[in-house]
Amino acid sequence: MRKLIFLTAIGFFLTGALVCAETPVPEFNEQQAWDYLLAQTDLGPRAPGTDGHYLARDFFVSTLNKFTDRVREQQFIHTFPYEESRYDFTNIIAEFGPASGKRILLGAHWDTRPWADMERDPSKRNQAILGANDGASGVAVLLEFARIFRDHPPPVPVTIVLFDAEDMGKSGYLGEYAVGSRYFAENLENPDEYRYGIVLDMIGDANLHLPMERYSRKFAPDLTRRIWDTADSLGYTAFRNRIGVSIQDDHLMLIRHAGIPSVDIIDFNYPDESHRFWHTLQDTPDKCSPRSLKVVGETVLHVIYNEQPE
Repeated sequence: MRKLIFLTAIGFFLTGALVCAETPVPEFNEQQAWDYLLAQTDLGPRAPGTDGHYLARDFFVSTLNKFTDRVREQQFIHTFPYEESRYDFTNIIAEFGPASGKRILLGAHWDTRPWADMERDPSKRNQAILGANDGASGVAVLLEFARIFRDHPPPVPVTIVLFDAEDMGKSGYLGEYAVGSRYFAENLENPDEYRYGIVLDMIGDANLHLPMERYSRKFAPDLTRRIWDTADSLGYTAFRNRIGVSIQDDHLMLIRHAGIPSVDIIDFNYPDESHRFWHTLQDTPDKCSPRSLKVVGETVLHVIYNEQPE
């Protein structure tokens, strides 16, 4: 009997120790994330070379500096073959959590498209888009993550990167997309310090559908499965258990140029298979939803806070 009581006590002790060792998952504030989305669109289009682009850069740097003292600007210049001018670009990098150990990279592009080239009315195709979904949504979630990481440090090191120069590519110039993430990946001193990357793009659609992006499933199958299984455990049916299309996006630059297994969480069908809001003047906040930001944000938070240091 004494032996049984002793073993039972040990069992309770070990169970309690395991519970205490778990890192609680903080709450994702969808309203705060939504405010970050609106703060971006209030600046107007953030196309390179515009006032909105410079104002947005300053807004992101000042906001991130509120949450960590490890913020830096990675500046670079790029010339597009179909543009006469050279453009100044800035990737914005912020670090959170422990100073050492294998890092998680979280990314989103902050620039917006200079041309509404998918507008039905040809006379409007040279206007810059507002980019509420295509740009602002992913960044909004990452800014909310930064606030959370300050108040609830993640169990492993996390790097947030806001990529510039993602959306200036044109038809026939596929290599002119995702310029900022390619520059970041090619200039990493130690790519091996990253365990994986997660890129958020076009995740604010009020009609949210998130199949597994095909390159993500191919090059980071375990991580992709873990993210979608996590969403399923949370009851988020917007994450669809099927493979979608292949998309040339920032995650592919991390894979190709730095060897970092990366996943793109993206709802490319905006708002559906018609794509009628994508790269148009219709990409405005009224087409987006705070709920969609929460679905993605909470899912990724659960993945991060269930990681173990390496």
